[in-house]
Amino acid sequence: MTFRIGIDVGGTFTDFLLVDGAGQSRVFKVLSTPQDPSEAVLTGLREMAAAYDRSLDDFIDAVTLIVHGTTVTTNAVLTGNTANTGLLTTRGFRDALQMRRGVREVPYDNKYLAPVPIVPRHLRLPITERIDHDGNVVDDIDVKDIEEAAAALEGSGVEAIAICFMHSYANPDHERTAGEAIRQAIPDAYVSTSAEVLPQVRFYERTSTTVLNVAVGPILGRYIGNLTRKLDDCGFAGVLLIMQSNGGVTSPAVVKTLAATTLLSGPAAAPAAGLAYASLHGVDDFVTVDMGGTSFDAALIKDGQPEITTHGTVNRFALALPSMEINTVGAGGGSIAWIDDGGLLRMGPQSAGADPGPVCYGRGGTNPTCSDANLTLGYLSAGYFAGGRMPLDAERARHAIETRIAKPLGMDAVEAAAGMYHLMNVNMASAIQEISVKKGWDPRDFLMVCAGGAGPVHAAMIARELEMTRILIPKESSIFCAAGMLRSDLKHDFVRSLNTVLDRDRLGATALSGPVAEMEAEGKARLSHEGVADERIGFKHAIDLRYAGQYHEVSVEVPADAVHGFDEQRIRDTFHAAHNRLYGYDLADEGAAIEVISLRVTATGLTEKPPLIEEPRRSAQPDESADKGRRPVYLPEAKAFRDVAVYDGDRLAHGNRVTGPAIIEQVNTTVFVPTGFAVACDAYGSFLMTDEAAA
Repeated sequence: MTFRIGIDVGGTFTDFLLVDGAGQSRVFKVLSTPQDPSEAVLTGLREMAAAYDRSLDDFIDAVTLIVHGTTVTTNAVLTGNTANTGLLTTRGFRDALQMRRGVREVPYDNKYLAPVPIVPRHLRLPITERIDHDGNVVDDIDVKDIEEAAAALEGSGVEAIAICFMHSYANPDHERTAGEAIRQAIPDAYVSTSAEVLPQVRFYERTSTTVLNVAVGPILGRYIGNLTRKLDDCGFAGVLLIMQSNGGVTSPAVVKTLAATTLLSGPAAAPAAGLAYASLHGVDDFVTVDMGGTSFDAALIKDGQPEITTHGTVNRFALALPSMEINTVGAGGGSIAWIDDGGLLRMGPQSAGADPGPVCYGRGGTNPTCSDANLTLGYLSAGYFAGGRMPLDAERARHAIETRIAKPLGMDAVEAAAGMYHLMNVNMASAIQEISVKKGWDPRDFLMVCAGGAGPVHAAMIARELEMTRILIPKESSIFCAAGMLRSDLKHDFVRSLNTVLDRDRLGATALSGPVAEMEAEGKARLSHEGVADERIGFKHAIDLRYAGQYHEVSVEVPADAVHGFDEQRIRDTFHAAHNRLYGYDLADEGAAIEVISLRVTATGLTEKPPLIEEPRRSAQPDESADKGRRPVYLPEAKAFRDVAVYDGDRLAHGNRVTGPAIIEQVNTTVFVPTGFAVACDAYGSFLMTDEAAA
């Protein structure tokens, strides 16, 4: 028997989905080990081996594929623990990294300061050189400047160096010269040029992205080296793939050179998992939400296509590489409750994490968290958390809420816990609005696909906040991203800046097809190197467009034949429609000039997906073995505890129906079914929850 494994390393838990050769899947979950995330990976592998009565070496020998998502690079940027980084840039522009766009992020807060740059000024060294926007050399590069910069950076103990010159997207020769010289002078340094990382216009975004890439490069390299070394010691001879921010996977060798592609690695797998489960219900418009122990991630999928952005940020630093449009907020089971200076209750973004974790874990935590509130309100079972392997301390949780939140606010522990629960739901509903309402979509038109170990406890009340009436809780919801990793394709993104007016007569019929063909060839070569057969390689095309005189552009997906054949009218119509949806107007009737900023190609290598096994249909009434009795649970609409039915979710079968109020407990998650909601079990082990009262 062979196995495939998806691994998602989170801030609190490390999740595993194990799929055997027959398509049967099993879920595993262990506490993360922030000091060395690979230790949690090995712990999970040992648990899997024990579940099959095998030694670790024997089990690993049967594993053919591991797909791994990691928060190592994200956490490095969030905590400021990046590599000691230097920057070489065009003379006169060394402060662009600190000046950013010169626009205040919060317009009316003149005390809101820009973050301290990753590279301090004394390590941002100017190089005499200049290339204009057409790629013509204005000033030759000064080799002596490079030599002096190399000596200064080496003397400062720099281990990562970014090279970003003006207009290098139009002519990368100067960056290439500097890169070769630096690699020769400091062979142990991690070096990236902006032409290698992001060859496109916008100097600040290009510089920031390149700096992020080198700042996390050595950290990711050490982690992957550590992980692969441990896997090799166990005898792993299969394929290891790493999850990228764009929703695709790739080889460790690729991400070692483009480390910034993993900055949103973990949550990027959610849309792939959502597509698999939502499509079974004939739905291709949905929102995925994933609430873990530390964060809450929301992503919108329209017409079966996830939203992709090239205007992302990580800890307020610009990241212009294509990434899933995912809104992440500090709202997880470990989110800490606190009272601000104005006497108002707040939840997060600080998290208790895995160590010490929520107070109820009994591992030394003292700050009350969302999980402590859920336990106090009866949504979680003290004796069945993690299937009973991890008993929770309800008394300790209640005491922490009472002393730190309830008494200062002049209320009892239950009222405080209910307030914590409600505030979490409002925060998460707001995160969904960011990627729906603000993008021109009405969340009421979408299915909510809810995941994460903590998500199903809150799903129904979040849906009520947004007037969403349907919620799908997948079978593997507690390890949703790990499941999505096994359903993700290999993917690589390429970009070329054009920066001209959209006019076929002026540019010529091959103005678009030439650069696009180059990117397609590059993508095909990379995928072929990763072992993808030609018939499994595909391409998607997009163009960044804007009306002449505008500052920001809109990236629109365009059919291949429209790009290669330069079908100007189809491109125009696609842009007008996208602009109208986003901003409520277009200039189609005015015949406004349209500018082409960049051309984009995404090369995709299709992978084999685990099958979803259909179960036979049973009656609507759950079997007696699924009945776990009743227990007191706080009902928000009653603002009081009521005895409600409790069901074993792992014993519910296809066709079973549960009417709220009720609790459905599984080993790795719990579903709260409020009054007015009903849950139907589908053929694939998932729960479809409907707000019948609203309908």
